[in-house]
Amino acid sequence: MTLAHDMTGSGPTAVLLHSTVCDRRMWDPQWRALEKTGHRLVRCDFRGYGDTPASDVPYTDADDVLALLDELGVERAVLVGASYGGRAALDIALRAPHRVTALALLCPGLPDLEPSPALADFDRRETELFDADELEAAAELNARAWLGPEAGPAVHESVAAMQLGAFRLQSAAAEEYDGATDFDVPSLAGVRAPALVLSGGHDFPCFRASAARAAALLPGADHRELPWAGHLPGLERPEPITNLLTEFLTGPARRP
Repeated sequence: MTLAHDMTGSGPTAVLLHSTVCDRRMWDPQWRALEKTGHRLVRCDFRGYGDTPASDVPYTDADDVLALLDELGVERAVLVGASYGGRAALDIALRAPHRVTALALLCPGLPDLEPSPALADFDRRETELFDADELEAAAELNARAWLGPEAGPAVHESVAAMQLGAFRLQSAAAEEYDGATDFDVPSLAGVRAPALVLSGGHDFPCFRASAARAAALLPGADHRELPWAGHLPGLERPEPITNLLTEFLTGPARRP
């Protein structure tokens, strides 16, 4: 299966990987601005999100992204990942380090993340709503849980719509397969690509800890906690995130 994707610009490739609360449209606020960094931008939908159907066979998201790069003739790329997209980017960097020139990770999770009580309660409520086929309510719950105080009504509506679309794709699938894979977290110390790691002061505590741990393991990573941000800072306050990514793509990411 080829992942649904968009491509624009020219130069070295940067691949934008979305959170599982959203789809590739989450990068709309950064899309045209990052094109000006002199990169060819690629953004894709994981299986079961946006325009990519859910899978009827086992798969991994990391393999899907690598296969997309092969299809596009991309040998090496910067990976920019939000939340789960950051976890997928780290998985790719461990599987194929020669193909990853730099990493920008926005509120990334790690496979061994221990849910905080607040996240465990959210997971329970989301599962109850999903199992009861109350998908609209489950999508609204996600928008409230994952967006910080800077997000306005239009952003809430957008995130809820993206999440609802994913829920409908996934609930309609004959079989439910999860494309995530576990990896040995301490082995991130061997990843040599320059990295920018962002975390949000209003995010779930376990995700803040996960981002800090990833930054501590990745050699030379630049970790910045944004006191105003929740879990999806690129949507909550787009301009400073666009500026940080532009700075990274025109600086450290150009000097792997």
